[in-house]
Amino acid sequence: MLEPAYELGGDDFDHSLTESALHATVLDSMGHNLASGLTTAVALAACRNARWTGADLPELFECVDDALAHWLPDQFCTGVLAQLDLASGVLRWSNCGHPAPLLIRDRRLLVDALRREPDPPMGQPPVLAGRQRQTHEITLHPGDRVLMYTDGVTEARAGDGGEFGLEQFADYIIRAMAAGELAPEALRRLIHSILDSPTSRLRDDATILMFEWTPPPR
Repeated sequence: MLEPAYELGGDDFDHSLTESALHATVLDSMGHNLASGLTTAVALAACRNARWTGADLPELFECVDDALAHWLPDQFCTGVLAQLDLASGVLRWSNCGHPAPLLIRDRRLLVDALRREPDPPMGQPPVLAGRQRQTHEITLHPGDRVLMYTDGVTEARAGDGGEFGLEQFADYIIRAMAAGELAPEALRRLIHSILDSPTSRLRDDATILMFEWTPPPR
């Protein structure tokens, strides 16, 4: 789900389901103007093209870096790209300067379970940081849910005037799970809980992508 702010924020997301894997992407470009939207469009197009040609995560990021360097050399975007093996539950992901994904297990938020030192944003070659981009790996448990999001969600103004915040964000999803809500409805209600109050507002695009791993029956 993507809820746009009044100013162009440069968020976007993508997902693709094959017979063996789920591919998920969340992007957030620098700035709040037309250039940020173009940056996201170029990054997402390069990401899709690389994925369709069978590129692995490191090669995929290289394609995005090259595309941004060629077409928009002064722009960059943050993002998380993930690949979930549907049979084994092995989740592989890379984080380029973006908020870390959240892992919810047994209706509890596992703090920092998916937090790793982030790589530089896409469009900024990783060699500038003195190392190659990192690919991380974890094995999910049946029923685990992973939340990928942009900071427009956690930095939104709540009804009391303060920021919505990471804890309130995760708590809302957990309570929705406990109530048996399906993922699309849970995300829809979450966004409306931010927007429906007269004092609530988005300062940036708010994007949420949530997936749950349920292994096939034996």
